Amino acid sequence: MMTLNDFKAAREVLVGVTRPTNLIYSDFYSGLSGNQVYLKPENMQVTGAYKIRGAYYTISTLTEEEKAAGLVTASAGNHAQGVAYAAQAAGVQATIVMPTTTPLIKVNNTKSYGANVVLHGLAFDDAAEEAARLAEEQGLTYIHPFNDLRVATGQGTISYEIFSDLPDVNVILVPIGGGGLASGVSTYAKLLNPGVKVIGVEPSGAASMKASVEAGHVVTIPVQTIADGVAVKTPGDKVLPYIQENVDEILTIDDDELVSCFLDMTEKHKMIVETAGLLTVAALSHLEELGIQNQNVVAIMTGGNMDVITMSSLIQHGLIGRGRVFTFSVHLPDRPGELLRVAGIVAGQNGNIIKLEHNQFVNVNRQQGVELKVTLEAFGHSHKHSILEALRQEGYDAQEVLTIM
Repeated sequence: MMTLNDFKAAREVLVGVTRPTNLIYSDFYSGLSGNQVYLKPENMQVTGAYKIRGAYYTISTLTEEEKAAGLVTASAGNHAQGVAYAAQAAGVQATIVMPTTTPLIKVNNTKSYGANVVLHGLAFDDAAEEAARLAEEQGLTYIHPFNDLRVATGQGTISYEIFSDLPDVNVILVPIGGGGLASGVSTYAKLLNPGVKVIGVEPSGAASMKASVEAGHVVTIPVQTIADGVAVKTPGDKVLPYIQENVDEILTIDDDELVSCFLDMTEKHKMIVETAGLLTVAALSHLEELGIQNQNVVAIMTGGNMDVITMSSLIQHGLIGRGRVFTFSVHLPDRPGELLRVAGIVAGQNGNIIKLEHNQFVNVNRQQGVELKVTLEAFGHSHKHSILEALRQEGYDAQEVLTIM
């Protein structure tokens, strides 16, 4: 059972360990959703994610024998760093099994806390199997990332902080992967105020908890999502009953929405939030479908551990998706002045050219024409279409092509 006393004990253990992540009121998302939206920035937490809460509290409950045996866990990154940090603080050796697809920043950060990192498998579930094998083989103490009520209790301390900052909160949005965070947050929230609505959010490509709730028992599904932090094939059976009891609704979000949210969060709030942590932010635009309007809504942003290559890719795809960057292809006569003419048309429409590719060898006979690809900045889809139309009116058969800068 997760009780008020359990949550209080976890809060006391975490005093001086976790950073304050006070709610941030968002004018932008409030206007977008028709609610009063507050962000819970756990991306600013110690180790860059909320996972320090559950890991630290759980390790504090271990016996000296369990600590002496050494710890092992599996994680896609954030729990890994939480366990590594807490283990180092407790003077305990930790082995962390991470999928081979884990972003480099999460691997390096985990190593920086003194943990032994083992890369295994393509997804969390593969790493979890290897961690369980090592625990059995070497007698290590396994700290499960989500299917442990102590871990869930530690994560649930977020709810106390939300109510401390916003006593009249109506709706809490919480990401769901394996279910540890959502079970802890929802259980504690309902203990503090049974009337609060808790909505879980999963990526549509990894909605294993929603499938399990609908089936009435834990099920395993294939996963495919850019939200690596919640890419869990099989959610926790120990936490499922708490999800069933205390989570009012589970929404699913497409990856494309996460890309768009990353761009908004970076531009509007100047914060780096990883894709799994943006699930709740993306869900804000779906609240009207649930009849939620003019309510005090808190979106928990769970982490911010991202490598710069992933960030660059998200920004590029986000700009392309909004028509703020695009590429067109056009065939030109191979004669002086044609490139200048095209550039003049673009400039006349206030387009800003980023890159040019001039291919004279697209045809065997260059007199039949050369290909020009132009990548440029625009103000959005409407502006983009105006530029293409201007080119066509001048006799150029300009066609948009999909490309990455």
